[in-house]
Amino acid sequence: MADYTALALFIDGRFRSGEGRASEPVFNPATAASLADLPHASAADLDEALAAAHHAFPAWAMTTALERSAVMRRAAQLIRDRIEASAVIMTLEQGKPVAESRGELNHAADVIDWYAEEGRRTYGRVVPSRVPGVRMTVTQEPVGPVAAFTPWNFPALTPCRKIGGALAAGCTIVLKASEEVPGTAVEIARAFADAGLPAGVLNLVFGDPATVSTHLIASPLIRKVSFTGSTAIGKHLTRLCADDLKRTTMELGGHGPVIVFDDVDVDAVAETAALGKYRNAGQVCVSPTRFFVQEAVYDRFLARFIEVARGIKIGSGLDIGVQMGPLANPRRVEAMEALVQDAVDRGGVVETGGQRRGNVGWFYEPTVLSGLNDDATIMTEEPFGPVAPIAPFADFDEVVTRANNLPYGLAGYAFTTSARRVADIGAALKSGMVGINTFAISQPETPFGGVLESGHGSEGGTEGLQAYLDTKLTSVG
Repeated sequence: MADYTALALFIDGRFRSGEGRASEPVFNPATAASLADLPHASAADLDEALAAAHHAFPAWAMTTALERSAVMRRAAQLIRDRIEASAVIMTLEQGKPVAESRGELNHAADVIDWYAEEGRRTYGRVVPSRVPGVRMTVTQEPVGPVAAFTPWNFPALTPCRKIGGALAAGCTIVLKASEEVPGTAVEIARAFADAGLPAGVLNLVFGDPATVSTHLIASPLIRKVSFTGSTAIGKHLTRLCADDLKRTTMELGGHGPVIVFDDVDVDAVAETAALGKYRNAGQVCVSPTRFFVQEAVYDRFLARFIEVARGIKIGSGLDIGVQMGPLANPRRVEAMEALVQDAVDRGGVVETGGQRRGNVGWFYEPTVLSGLNDDATIMTEEPFGPVAPIAPFADFDEVVTRANNLPYGLAGYAFTTSARRVADIGAALKSGMVGINTFAISQPETPFGGVLESGHGSEGGTEGLQAYLDTKLTSVG
């Protein structure tokens, strides 16, 4: 397809195409048609990527923060300069509306820019000594070569969070991006290469996820692993990292509760909540996914939410005016069907949607469910799709218990006009991120990460940079 990119690995400063390697097709989720064949890294390719990251590390670590920043800022600007072509590539392979693709690429470039500047502020400190004549200093040093693994729902933003933190700290990186959305990652690698990033500092590979992750993590050359994906896979990779005590950042699954109290502008909050829910077809790790609405305003909220859901225009993300594209792969359609069937079997009501749309591509209608108890599968398992269960609650203590009754803690939300409730609910929700009267919780300057089975560590903010740094005390007498 003319608008799609040439797929390749990027190892030691050079793009590697098929050249006899195993491959797999990449599909357009709007049509189910193949876009291109993606080459898989062989074991030799992975070893070369590891060696490249290892050999490039000393020089990159010794490069001044100012010089690293300059390269990163050039790459960020190239991402912006190429945004129209890259947005089409992202929409072709992931499905989201092209306006969302543009927004994601801009955000990704902002992340690189922010890390480029924050990397110049990896300050140490002098500690007053108790012993006369002894000088004690604390400094920050890059942890070493990094292996990073990213999913398919945000093809630019998630890789750039990991690349930005690693490179700003002085680390090199081997990135295994998703095989379902490789084109965007290739374009990001091309931007860094064209910005003058030294060979071996960034390496991009694809292949069978289990094979690649096991190979990279087993290498003693890798000193840090960053993963975004499911809780089950995150636990498995953490176990693999334990053998060498590798540093880890794990951004895992969530099931974001949304609490709506009865003192809000109900129609406005319902509209905001519905639009937030169906962004990227609900395929967002911090998506609002369990809606709890206070009894006095429940019926009105439900009616307005349904109205907004029914009005969302579905279609190819490249078409003008489309608000929600297809799901990224057929697995998500099958998962939505299973969740809705389970809800119906348990006495739930499908208020709108609840079925596939059309017979071409992987479209599923914006869906609203009511009448469910908290033991329904969709209330206990992250849907990662355009299905919204909405349930009433009576009082503060009840809803806090229900919101916190899962082992996940990535994002939580609440809407209220009471200053007291703002303070109380912010403290009560067990989440790494809490949005009160807003769904805007992700900025380059702020930490992004969860607690409990949603993982550990943060990306973004000063915490995201610290994740790639070791602390060293030097005491001189």
